[in-house]
Amino acid sequence: MRNAHSDPASLPLTAAILAGGAAKRMGGATKALLEVGGRSILDTLVATLSGRFAEILLVAKEPEAFQALEPGAPWRLVLDANPARSSLTGIHTALANARTEHVFITACDTPFVRPELLEALLAHLRPEDDVVLPRKPDDYFEPLCAVYSRRCLPHIKAQLDRGDYKIIRFFDQVRVSPLPVEALLRADPDLLSFRNANTPEDLELLRQTARSLPPAQEAQ
Repeated sequence: MRNAHSDPASLPLTAAILAGGAAKRMGGATKALLEVGGRSILDTLVATLSGRFAEILLVAKEPEAFQALEPGAPWRLVLDANPARSSLTGIHTALANARTEHVFITACDTPFVRPELLEALLAHLRPEDDVVLPRKPDDYFEPLCAVYSRRCLPHIKAQLDRGDYKIIRFFDQVRVSPLPVEALLRADPDLLSFRNANTPEDLELLRQTARSLPPAQEAQ
């Protein structure tokens, strides 16, 4: 049975959008600002996350593209100062800057993160959990649509100090609670939450998907 304190209303979380990638396969574009479904992916993600989290962080290595948007924005811009370019450094930066114990992490190029999946992850989370993330039908984890606790910080730092950037490598040192495949598929049967824009072809597929979705489902 879940602890009563696992109710997301009584366990405030931060959400963090990682925007620190080089986007080499996208010609160096700022992926968060690419348009899908008539607005930027960043705006779509913020619309999905707003009201569900105590704060939203935007984690970037080159903040210049976002600084003009920052005044009055519903997110707080934080700099990933680690010289390495890795999602793990972004997770570390998010945890180090969060005002809550737990942080939901997502990538900046995933416009279709399902509210139902967010709710499933938050309902699954207990205060003592360090990582809550979906287990996919192929039995792999999805570490960039996941909740992490600040207790992960020393383990991530030690791993970064070793030059090891594979996110799941520290999982055996913390308490991991996977969201079962059945729960994932109930929340997001088409796995839309994990579709991203790594390449121009991916971006076009996202735009086609946006055109095929009912307006209420494109971003909630």
